[in-house]
Amino acid sequence: MKRLIAAALMINAIAAAPAAFAQDDDPYLWLEEVTGDKPIAWAKARNAETVSALEARPEFKALHERLLAVYNSRERIPEVAKIGGHYYNFWQDAANPRGVWRRTSLEEFRKKDPAWETVLDLGKLSEQENEKWVPKGFQCLAPKYERCLLSLSRGGADAVVIREFDIPSKSFVKGGFELPESKGGVAWSNLDTILISRDFGPGTLSASGYPRILKEWKRGTPVSEAKKIYEIGEKDMGVWPATVIERDRKYEMYARRIDTRAGEIYLRTGDQWTLIDVPRDADPQIANGMLYVRIRTDWTPAGTTYKQGMLVAMDLDKFLGGSRAFDVVYTPQPRASLQAYAATKSGVVLDVLDNVKSRLVEAKRTPTGWTHRDVAVPSAASIGVKAVEHDASDEYWMTVTSFTDPTTLYLAKSGTDARDKLKSLPAFFEAKGLKVTQNEATSKDGTKVPYFVVMREGAKLDGNNPTILYGYGGFEISMTPNYSGTIGTAWLEQGGVWVLANLRGGGEFGPQWNLTARREGRYKTHDDFIAVAEDLIARKITSPKKLGIMGGSQGGLLVGAAFTQRPDLFRAVVCSVPLLDMKRFNKLLAGASWMGEYGNPDDPKDWAFISQYSPYQKVSKDVKYPRILFTTSTRDDRVHPGHARKMVAKMKDQGHDVLYYEYMEGGHAAGTNPTQQAYTWALVYTYFLGELR
Repeated sequence: MKRLIAAALMINAIAAAPAAFAQDDDPYLWLEEVTGDKPIAWAKARNAETVSALEARPEFKALHERLLAVYNSRERIPEVAKIGGHYYNFWQDAANPRGVWRRTSLEEFRKKDPAWETVLDLGKLSEQENEKWVPKGFQCLAPKYERCLLSLSRGGADAVVIREFDIPSKSFVKGGFELPESKGGVAWSNLDTILISRDFGPGTLSASGYPRILKEWKRGTPVSEAKKIYEIGEKDMGVWPATVIERDRKYEMYARRIDTRAGEIYLRTGDQWTLIDVPRDADPQIANGMLYVRIRTDWTPAGTTYKQGMLVAMDLDKFLGGSRAFDVVYTPQPRASLQAYAATKSGVVLDVLDNVKSRLVEAKRTPTGWTHRDVAVPSAASIGVKAVEHDASDEYWMTVTSFTDPTTLYLAKSGTDARDKLKSLPAFFEAKGLKVTQNEATSKDGTKVPYFVVMREGAKLDGNNPTILYGYGGFEISMTPNYSGTIGTAWLEQGGVWVLANLRGGGEFGPQWNLTARREGRYKTHDDFIAVAEDLIARKITSPKKLGIMGGSQGGLLVGAAFTQRPDLFRAVVCSVPLLDMKRFNKLLAGASWMGEYGNPDDPKDWAFISQYSPYQKVSKDVKYPRILFTTSTRDDRVHPGHARKMVAKMKDQGHDVLYYEYMEGGHAAGTNPTQQAYTWALVYTYFLGELR
């Protein structure tokens, strides 16, 4: 369970909001009515066209069967969280498509086939209540861990209902805490009190659709009598609570989010709420009596400058007492940055990206300062770390993955190179003969943009290799090597080339890699992507007739901008759960919260640069585009399905050849269960095989 404040904020920062409508000159505005009869009928008609076209291809059946085996494999690695004396996991497979919440012991977990105890069967619950329930997280109250607050989503949406669950009886608490469907957050204060931010009625949601009000709700009282703790300003993004309960201390907090990159953290000290007075764009985290702060822009408190990209730390009580004498735990280098870190009992484990390849460093607190120790990890791999119990031990989970080596889970401990190999994915595809290279493209302004290429060793550099270029480039999210049974089975085994681009807007080289491509700099992300495509062609890895591109969400905006700007470069495009109408993105669902990333289209100065790339406005009947597959979800309440719907309707009316597939549940993903996900990806890769081979 991710109990630290940073994780709580990250989870809540991507919640969803209701759609807003405004009459303008857009003839396709009616498609923004998500569940209206006419738009749903339109979506189903487009689905039928796409399914008919793609299922009829000879590749589909075998590919679908292979992907079903991958997604329903019982050899996948169960991700566990230690809660009390047990290790909990949520699991889906062919026998349990809705999933089961289950637990085991560490001794059992070490076994190839552990014995699991089912705590809650989501399939049975869905049948009993005639709902397609999807779990979205749980918080269990320390130190007994007998009561949990479960978040349940209908069909994969971000909005959830909250229910109190009793672990010993494996049942929901009769008359316990229960909240209707809403975006927002919930956190324990004590057994009889919780902190909640929800939709409390008219006027209680921000323009982004997030909660404006935080309340304290006591057991046995109506929620209408809950005490208001805080209310954000009208232009703020939202407010969320979080609680960290350690063995000797409890931290109750709430976050006021101004936008996706600015906010404030307040800590309860006695009867007061005290601001953690750090820069609004910094990332503070509290653990084991320490305050850790990741610095995004240079900060000079009390005469000492802490540079962008640093991780600094100090005793929390000293900070609350007025001291600003932080210790520097990590200092970035020109091509190395802190990707993530995990707090443990005696320090932190640092996941460092060095030219987009992971290094692991253990930093330990000592009476005389911090010591650092490099941990041996495989090269050209991605490392993931998570504390087992951050307040009780120095043990941490470590995952190691690469494009060609199946992901492996280890149990490690700070201070030693010894580690226990617990689980590993099976080889879902034949990786023998594959090679991974890292190249650099030169973007329009001279910036060097790295990218990875995965291809067969014997492939000729003659421009005839079917190639998929994938990118994201936003929100300081890094794209790193990762083992994928889907990509390996559906593409690499078919002789295709896979390319992963590390674009500005992401976080591969620290905060500045993102900051330089925000707002008026967003075009740099698109320039980088196009530069990588051109570099692939120049190296004769592929050619325009053999090059496809793919991206989802912000990546959907990326490929939308790319194919409208340079349709001559690409033969195939998959644009998933995308942002496309950048004139109205801030009026749809959570869009208003992303104006810090993109700008405000209602401001003429901002629209001047947004309009230069907004795909929905740029697409033209006079330009020949490649055949494009758009995918989205009816239940995506994060990025509005209207973006994809309207783009498809407009392009079809302009005479372009486009495909469209809208899955009716799944949220901001490819489905809510393994079967749905396998089917969606079978359609996607059948499309690519048909267009590029």
